[in-house]
Amino acid sequence: MSDSNIVLNVSGIEVIYNHVILVLKGVSLQVPEGKIVAILGGNGAGKTTTLRAISNLLQGERGAVTKGSIELRGERIENLTPAELVRRGVVQVMEGRHCFAHLTIEENLMTGAYTRSSKTEIAANLEKVYAYFPRLKTRRSSQAAYTSGGEQQMCAIGRALMANPSMVLLDEPSMGLAPQIVEEVFNIVQDLNQKEKVTFLLAEQNTNMALRYADYGYIMESGRVVMDGAAADLASNEDVKEFYLGVGGGERKSFKDVKSYKRRKRWLA
Repeated sequence: MSDSNIVLNVSGIEVIYNHVILVLKGVSLQVPEGKIVAILGGNGAGKTTTLRAISNLLQGERGAVTKGSIELRGERIENLTPAELVRRGVVQVMEGRHCFAHLTIEENLMTGAYTRSSKTEIAANLEKVYAYFPRLKTRRSSQAAYTSGGEQQMCAIGRALMANPSMVLLDEPSMGLAPQIVEEVFNIVQDLNQKEKVTFLLAEQNTNMALRYADYGYIMESGRVVMDGAAADLASNEDVKEFYLGVGGGERKSFKDVKSYKRRKRWLA
């Protein structure tokens, strides 16, 4: 895969919280233009911290990138504010469906358009969001607090789309949602990727679902990437099946204990 296709290049980053707690230990990953890349792993593996490091949302939690580099289309972005990143086309959807509870669905969506100045563009983006999320259109005047978890997740993604992003960082989109709603959300992500050419980097505990929709995956454990590969290869890998897809019944506690895996050579495809 040629470097010209790489929109995001994370190279050997370490993240420390409160000046002492090492959370990420040399994480490297690449996201090619127009692809869906998944960061997989259990709770506490470092997935959310990786996304927050990329979108510069660590400071609010007393975290900092202390080593390594993060490049967007060849430009170092560690010192950009989240707002500057949005202007460059990178928007994060936080875990836990962060909506403004007292605002209506449509008012929530409009808060995502703060970097756009053209009313025509904003109106067109709103119609595009409603085309992808027809359920939001029917609930457009409902207060977000009185909508379902699925509708709030769709609202959070829709709000990100109002900024016309080229890349969306999506944190735990399936969290707390019923299986059929999860499928609906992932189908919309796939649609946005294929039709709007939006690049996605998503952190997800639901390994099975993520690997069905992603092109490439990185498996994290204890702040490190322990394996990566094409999604289809990971989904069929025996160790991944045993540890992350609930297949097999081994007693091993950690993926790192597996002797048989060899780190995949990156981007051979």
